[in-house]
Amino acid sequence: MATVSMKQDPSVLAARLDKAADTAAAANLDALLISPGSDLRYLIGAGGESFERLSCLVLPAAGRSAAPALVVPKLEELGYADVPAEELGIEVVTWVDGQDPHAIVADLLRRSGAPRRLAVADAMPALHTMPLRDVMPDAVQLLAGPVLRQLRMRKDAAEIEALRTAGAAIDRVHARMAEFLTAGRTEAEVGADIAAAIVAEGHTHADFVIVGSGPNGASPHHALSDRVIERGDVVVVDIGGPIPAGYNSDCTRTYSIGAPAQSDVRDTYAVLQAAQRAAVEAVRPGATAESIDAAAREPIAAAGFGEFFVHRTGHGIGLDVHEEPYVVGGNRLPLEPGMAFSIEPGIYQPGRWGARIEDIVVVTDEGVESVNNQPHELVELPA
Repeated sequence: MATVSMKQDPSVLAARLDKAADTAAAANLDALLISPGSDLRYLIGAGGESFERLSCLVLPAAGRSAAPALVVPKLEELGYADVPAEELGIEVVTWVDGQDPHAIVADLLRRSGAPRRLAVADAMPALHTMPLRDVMPDAVQLLAGPVLRQLRMRKDAAEIEALRTAGAAIDRVHARMAEFLTAGRTEAEVGADIAAAIVAEGHTHADFVIVGSGPNGASPHHALSDRVIERGDVVVVDIGGPIPAGYNSDCTRTYSIGAPAQSDVRDTYAVLQAAQRAAVEAVRPGATAESIDAAAREPIAAAGFGEFFVHRTGHGIGLDVHEEPYVVGGNRLPLEPGMAFSIEPGIYQPGRWGARIEDIVVVTDEGVESVNNQPHELVELPA
């Protein structure tokens, strides 16, 4: 079934489709083939789901005579009923079991000449890319990501407002952490309560819940375990999920259960807090993604903790939790207004403890806006 992410003005979707077609033409592509997922949701307002039966938006590049078409199994057609296909100029082409949907896509493309260069959605299953290659053996398959990320990483006003809503919702969950995070409970027990709160505070579901207590906090992607949280533990809580509009939250705060048991926690955490603040303050139009990474990394390295900051500083966010732009060394992309991404440096000391501070920020004409506004200090909770 198709999942409508947000009620979009058809003119907004039409502009996205036109821009995608123009960008495809500029890349010397004949068409984009977009299977269910966030790219499809971005372009037509419904993401759908990938099954063994092919669903695919066929979007010819600008200058090709064929119109866009949405190829879907007949039994999935009603799932796309809310897509304003007529207003968008999209032909809906259904098929039934026994027909070859890959051949249908090939026939649609050949309406404007034999295709030579096709870009398929990055996450299109091989179950479909391979048969498409078989029915169009002379067409080179490339990835659509490089085309679509040029559009998706620059958020419009409605997308930014959705990110603000998501950020405020996850802030409300962090503000309730004293309800859940206490000594004597397991990470899994705390995580279950947090997941319920994520939904209660406005998300459709919890996409991820990390509760890394004590030495588990030194593993950046630790999820949940049966470890019992102890008095004096430092606990990393990284949580997020989508709101009904389809846009995601992602926010990390670090807590202490009573006073930290280890004597170096406060001083080390102060270094992390300064690094996160420096990176946020460095965000402005024209700054490069790698310069933001450097702004976070330099204070941590100067304090002797460089080897314990083991991941990039941030990732883009929107309809996906992780998308372009990536805030990492080597990415010389100049930042532009509307780009949204995380700023999340961390210090992880294996076998001891870890800490991370994460906000989602948006590049503005003047500088930067954070959509997360919970305190950045080490939060000491009642034990």
